[in-house]
Amino acid sequence: MDQGNKSGVTEFILHSLSGSRELQLFYFAFFTLFYLSIVLGNLLIVLTVISEPALHTPMYFLLSNLSFIDVCLSTFATPKMIIDFLMEHKTISFEGCMTQIFFLHVFAGGEMMLLVAMAYDRYVAICRPLYYASIMSARKCTILVVGSWLTGVLHSISQLAFTVNLPFCGPNKVDSFFCDLPLVIKLACTNTFTFEVLMLSDSGLMAMTSFVLLLISYTVILASVRRHSSARMAKARATLTAHITVVTLFFGPCIFIYAWPFSSLPVDKVLSIFYTVFTPLLNPMIYTLRNKEVISAMQKLRTRHVHF
Repeated sequence: MDQGNKSGVTEFILHSLSGSRELQLFYFAFFTLFYLSIVLGNLLIVLTVISEPALHTPMYFLLSNLSFIDVCLSTFATPKMIIDFLMEHKTISFEGCMTQIFFLHVFAGGEMMLLVAMAYDRYVAICRPLYYASIMSARKCTILVVGSWLTGVLHSISQLAFTVNLPFCGPNKVDSFFCDLPLVIKLACTNTFTFEVLMLSDSGLMAMTSFVLLLISYTVILASVRRHSSARMAKARATLTAHITVVTLFFGPCIFIYAWPFSSLPVDKVLSIFYTVFTPLLNPMIYTLRNKEVISAMQKLRTRHVHF
């Protein structure tokens, strides 16, 4: 952090989604509504899982933690973006920029590992149903969630360790609404090829490997499900479809941005918005609208509170 201050850059300039004042006011209202929907929708899932005993199962425990991470992932930068729509000068301090990078990789890395844990949960439930209760114990679920958070923290520290020591001595315009690692690295007053390779081997490889492993695991599960035609297997296929949709929507933009960091494309800004704003809202919609148990629990929760 001191090295960044010594290099001369004390703040970064963030680019808005549009230079039009009218469009910025529209974006302010649009993304405010989106952000409130993300927070309320995901917190409703967390509250529903906590309050409904029928949902005290490993699958819903992991789902509630996914909802919580989605709230965090949308909060590290979206409120700042919303406020900046009303500001003429959109700036962020050097420390604030590094903080955004840190939390982005904590939450994104944690969500990647949590999605892997959810895939493991579905594998055990479908392929080894007789041993599900013993394998997916409360202790095992807690270890998976804590491990996801620790992985995110360690991943973020490994990214930030070389970023804070880069010399920033001149350019300070970040072509995004938040400090994204590939864009900030390019502003350093040094040859950044080595650092981009480090980022590729860390973020890009982590995202790509997790995505491939998830696809393989879901392929194995789907192959097992195809051999059955019972109502239970139909429910399992619906759950798997929801999981695969979430995985594709989350990993697609991350892989595109971090696996090919050597060239900046205009679409990168759109993808950044997608996985920090749109995906956290789509997750509760995909899981709840396709899940009768969650909908039923929400109706009970509403009836209980309305009656109270």
